[in-house]
Amino acid sequence: MSDYRPVFEMSMPIRWGDMDAFGHVNNTVYFRYMEQVRISWLEHLGFGGGHGARQGPVIVNASMEFLRQLHYPGDIVCRMSVGEPGRSSFDTGFELRRADDAQTLYASGNARCVWVDYAAGKSVPIPDALRATLGNATFVRLD
Repeated sequence: MSDYRPVFEMSMPIRWGDMDAFGHVNNTVYFRYMEQVRISWLEHLGFGGGHGARQGPVIVNASMEFLRQLHYPGDIVCRMSVGEPGRSSFDTGFELRRADDAQTLYASGNARCVWVDYAAGKSVPIPDALRATLGNATFVRLD
């Protein structure tokens, strides 16, 4: 993620229900953490959309490298980064750490967001205001 710029960081609790039968946070939940940070960032920027939105982001691919297991209880800190935008897409990167073990990287992931006209089901150019934000994004930390 060397060509990515950090733009957003927030903490979230690890919930008891995030764990699976093996006693660690289920792998699918890491993607939910990544999703929540991305949505919170977009809402912070004023691009939250919601159910009535005509346009917005769709994830076309996502990946995660699981480096260490997470366990309840505790809080995670997720940092999001963005790459240079294309016509209708931009790449995001994520790092997940425990709040009480901030020096250890527990997982890292990526997701490509494509801006879509929901009714047409087709990609459309990223809105100018979002493109400007992506081009000179400033870092925000939510506590």
